[in-house]
Amino acid sequence: MTTLLTGARVLGGEVRDLAIEGGALVDPASVDRDAAETIDASGLVALPGLVDLHTHLRQPGGEQAETVATGVRAAAAGGYTCVFAMANTSPVADTPAVVEQVHRLGLEAGLATVRPIGAVSVGLAGERLADLGMLAGSAARVTVFSDDGHCVADAELMRRALEHAAALDAVIAQHAQDPALTRGAVMHESPLAAELGLTGWPSVAEASIVARDAMLAGAAGARLHVCHVSTVETVEVVRQAKARGIAITAEVTPHHLLLTEELVRSYDGRFKVNPPLRADRDVQALREALADGTIDIVATDHAPHAPEAKQTAFADAAFGMVGLETALGVVQQSMVETGLLDWAGVARVMSTAPAAIGREPGYDAPLAIGSPAHVVLVDPGARAVIEASSLKGRSANSPFLGVELPGRVLHVWHGGRRTVADGEVVTGGAA
Repeated sequence: MTTLLTGARVLGGEVRDLAIEGGALVDPASVDRDAAETIDASGLVALPGLVDLHTHLRQPGGEQAETVATGVRAAAAGGYTCVFAMANTSPVADTPAVVEQVHRLGLEAGLATVRPIGAVSVGLAGERLADLGMLAGSAARVTVFSDDGHCVADAELMRRALEHAAALDAVIAQHAQDPALTRGAVMHESPLAAELGLTGWPSVAEASIVARDAMLAGAAGARLHVCHVSTVETVEVVRQAKARGIAITAEVTPHHLLLTEELVRSYDGRFKVNPPLRADRDVQALREALADGTIDIVATDHAPHAPEAKQTAFADAAFGMVGLETALGVVQQSMVETGLLDWAGVARVMSTAPAAIGREPGYDAPLAIGSPAHVVLVDPGARAVIEASSLKGRSANSPFLGVELPGRVLHVWHGGRRTVADGEVVTGGAA
């Protein structure tokens, strides 16, 4: 079956038709228009399928918060066709058996490609290097390694991980948080933290680890990726490392592009996240860094939690927010509507660049004839209030509940298969 998308604004620019046939994009001129399924895409923006380099799917071990099947359902609803699943599961994804299980569950769910991330250290304990070569050579084909949720604090272990990753053409994704500087910390270190009686989290705890790791990556000739950059100081470290030719990339989350520490005044656990929401000056610096390429990508850090983990005292609440379904709307509001990025820029930071970092094929020529049909149609003029009942994942710990965001994902194709139609997920795996 051929599907013809007529009058789409491709990457927000040229208005033209797109045609999907047999899992790929084909020349619309070659299509029998009478026999094709036709979708009027007038006024809609066509983007390549989104790629998230930082998703927590929780399975195995955390199924009360999310499963691979429910996570990819949320991903599809948000316009994602590929997600990289973090290793902090139980058991940890430090063996071929675990990464292959996650990969298989993704194939069974079918709504998006699921690429497992392997642990850097055994059990995320930061003491002994996992067998990166074995994980890379498994059926899951691991290309990204991370202890996310924990910093690889030991410099020697990090150095050896970078050296091993360089030999595998893999990337080490670091959760930059000096544990010695953040003991008991629950929010950004600032006068507000003192006012609220909460332990502060200094910016230097992030920037200092990134500076160290950039030096180690440069010495090893390795690729370093910095997870969830959140401060002005870290932006400057990344900028300087790039200027020196170090192979460093960085991500920012949607929530760090829009939200500030002021939300913590509510003591609502939905606003507790690692790294914490920062000051307005940090938010502005992150937006500018994403626009100028210092920060390479947007990654959701989608972190589902069961209600009881969040509905408690702020200091005791779990860190993390769900974000797959709201990411594109937040980026539209914070970057497109402010004039900092156009839609082609959104495609770069949310699709082609994360795919390149993760060595995921099929995204290097977005929406070109002959490329895999990973396609998203977005109505940029739509607006909707985010409600818990509308979220497709298993958990609803979103910081955007009750907030109106722009844009609506109307249709998604993953490798030519329709996964979202008229704003609704077409099929789903087991809940």
